[in-house]
Amino acid sequence: GINKRMLYYYFGQKEDLFLAVLEQAYENIRGEERKLNLTQVEPIEAIRRLVGFTWDYYLEHPSFLNLLNSENLHRASHLRRSAKVRSLHSPFVATIAEVLERGVRMGLFRAGVDPIQLYISIAGISYFYLGNAHTLSTIFDRDLLTPKAKLERLSHMTDVVLGYLVRN
Repeated sequence: GINKRMLYYYFGQKEDLFLAVLEQAYENIRGEERKLNLTQVEPIEAIRRLVGFTWDYYLEHPSFLNLLNSENLHRASHLRRSAKVRSLHSPFVATIAEVLERGVRMGLFRAGVDPIQLYISIAGISYFYLGNAHTLSTIFDRDLLTPKAKLERLSHMTDVVLGYLVRN
């Protein structure tokens, strides 16, 4: 078991514990994203990896989405106090920017894509689907969480993102 007194000793108050959990959750996902080596593969493959990773990570770590939901209900009041979170995201945004720039130089991607907007779009199309799968399954009378449905969703998301990026 966990000794409540020790938790307060190390973290002070519940809000500090929650912030530590949030920071660790972000450290975990950013660490896994670094392992993708997005700058070491051709740009289209890098984007495929990023979309696939994001989808798989959200599927495998529903508690991460629950943490985000909770923090959003609190209007990011805990994250605002974090010294770590912004610094975790800067290298990741730089990696996406590098992939986009290489794609433009190679004539594969259109110019002018904001790496932050792109990442928010990738995260959003995964997050919305999973966060609303039960209600959407009911509304559309289709189980959106079957293995087949999840594979179809990943294929669709990848096509949507690459359809936006790839030059015509």
